[in-house]
Amino acid sequence: MRKNLFLLCPTDCLEYAVNKAFKQENYFYTSLGNSFDPDIVTMEHIRVLIKKYHIGKIYFVLSNDNQIILDALEGQFFSKTRGLKHVYLEITKQRKTSAMWSQTKNPQSMILSYYLNNKIRALQTSLSDVFYRPNSVSGIIYDRDAQVFKTIYSDLICSEKFHFN
Repeated sequence: MRKNLFLLCPTDCLEYAVNKAFKQENYFYTSLGNSFDPDIVTMEHIRVLIKKYHIGKIYFVLSNDNQIILDALEGQFFSKTRGLKHVYLEITKQRKTSAMWSQTKNPQSMILSYYLNNKIRALQTSLSDVFYRPNSVSGIIYDRDAQVFKTIYSDLICSEKFHFN
């Protein structure tokens, strides 16, 4: 049986939706706004989970109406909450970048994709020394209105802004 690890924001309350959509054995790791930071202590916990439960896939998950991300895009009332300053800076930066690169009808999906792609890269780098690694690390966005999970935009689409001299 394939086992999954879902990294999600506790404000989204997605555990039920995940278990309904993904019928495998699922494990969860939560952090506000998916502010997952691959520090030494966190990575040790993740490594133990991967090895102990033979995790095959890891998913970073956010809902399209995530309160932390929406606040980062709008009022920034929670910006002083411990651990969220970096999230708010990242989201604000991507909002500006996506406005330059994309004319999509749903810029929020682009912003969430960029944000989750950064988290995926950080986790993959931190897992590079693990003997037993999951088959894949990917990101999904939960569309609360449609009640479905959607794959995030590719890392190729969610590129950084470059300056040429």
